[in-house]
Amino acid sequence: MVYTVTFNPALDYVVHLDSPIENGTMNRSSKEEFYYGGKGINVSTVLTNLGIDTVAMGFVAGFTGAAIVRGLSHKGIRTDFIILRQGISRINVKIRNGEETDINAAGPRLSNDDVKAFMQKLDELTEGDYLVLSGSIPPNMHDVIYEKICRRVKDRKVEVVVDAMGPLLMNTLQFHPFLIKPNKSELQTLFNTTIKNDKDVEKYAKKLQAEGARNVLVSMGAEGSMLVPEEGKVIRMGVPEGKVINTVGAGDSMVAGFLAGYMKNGDLQKAMNLATAAGAATAYSESLGEKSTIMMQLEKINNGLWAK
Repeated sequence: MVYTVTFNPALDYVVHLDSPIENGTMNRSSKEEFYYGGKGINVSTVLTNLGIDTVAMGFVAGFTGAAIVRGLSHKGIRTDFIILRQGISRINVKIRNGEETDINAAGPRLSNDDVKAFMQKLDELTEGDYLVLSGSIPPNMHDVIYEKICRRVKDRKVEVVVDAMGPLLMNTLQFHPFLIKPNKSELQTLFNTTIKNDKDVEKYAKKLQAEGARNVLVSMGAEGSMLVPEEGKVIRMGVPEGKVINTVGAGDSMVAGFLAGYMKNGDLQKAMNLATAAGAATAYSESLGEKSTIMMQLEKINNGLWAK
């Protein structure tokens, strides 16, 4: 079973405009959509699309939280959220008018009792389960929270996946997570450097391995991705041909695709193929990649149809 954690879920309100925003006046949309957002939720959604059992965990509050739980249930995604007594889950506004402009809300605050209740849920995980920690945390949380989660599950032999920034990521490395997924920009920020080529990507990925990470998957947008594995050769992937429509959730889709591929047979190359296909399917769609679009991208990869 794959458990995903989203500390700060959201309803993503996507607004499409036919022209640039004009400040100080009325702007009318041409189309609107709602999605259930949050990096862990994105991972659970794509895993479900690929037929992998998953449970979405975290915290929800108010009428927006209830809508998130109800919406995920309608998609066939199991949930086990802590229901907060105060506040509301976020509504994030995503403006699409030829560019991607996002306005992300802060979200509700968590109490010590809320976090304690969540930690107790982790005791249900057992050996062989995967736990995905991804995304931001509420404003009153400390950046050691992912570290505390790793410590809580370490004796249960749960395979931990971390997709987070800065200290949230670095604090987990001492527990040897199965997979971490920084993107190129995050890798540059972590080491206060400029990455110029694949050699640099591999160099800094290996520095993260020296800190404790087992497998490091670096996503690089249109440049593709690189897996520096615990064992074996580095795997470098391009991007299948297609037109980018939406990049939100593409990295999360890669995580889901990698896990889905790896859980089937433990083959890292096949896991990377499916990760690349899932990321592309989302980037080339208006929402998270469905199974049919993911399989379409996987066929391109198998046939060597890479973007120029």
